[in-house]
Amino acid sequence: MVFGNPGKEYERTRHNVGFRAIDLLAEKLNIEMTKKKFDAIVGENIVENEKIMLVKPQTYMNLSGVCVSEIVDFYKLDMENLIVIYDDIDIELGKIRLRKSGSPGTHNGMRNITQMLASEEFPRIRIGTDKPKFQMNLADYVLMPFSKEEDEIVKKGIENAASATIKIISAGIQTAMNEFNGK
Repeated sequence: MVFGNPGKEYERTRHNVGFRAIDLLAEKLNIEMTKKKFDAIVGENIVENEKIMLVKPQTYMNLSGVCVSEIVDFYKLDMENLIVIYDDIDIELGKIRLRKSGSPGTHNGMRNITQMLASEEFPRIRIGTDKPKFQMNLADYVLMPFSKEEDEIVKKGIENAASATIKIISAGIQTAMNEFNGK
């Protein structure tokens, strides 16, 4: 599960690094992202004897919890089987952090998810997008595309986030945290 903003104009923005990680996961796991349901674009396949569903909510970031909660309710999903991938300005550009659970912090999309689920007890992978280097509106900043130099750095974080997701599926969150935190 991941969130970002739908539409071509947001594809390469800071807020959409999670979508980029899902696209890479889909490629690595041979999952076609073609179905539309739960107000999302989804793809499904069996990986490591587990049914995997990749989800790109088509609501805007701040309403991601609506889609996530519908999927969790429909599939009676245990919270430890939900993995949310998203951007984080409080992490250095291109670095990732995995957590087993925790508060949403200042991220409005995560706040909406934790409110809609009434839980903070699910794994998440945060991809660092860094803070603005100068004073500017935060909403404007996260909707800005990366410079070419920044994009090269963040690509490594996206690759690590995709690999960490696969590691969570195969070996569990603790093993993935030990291997990937800070990469």
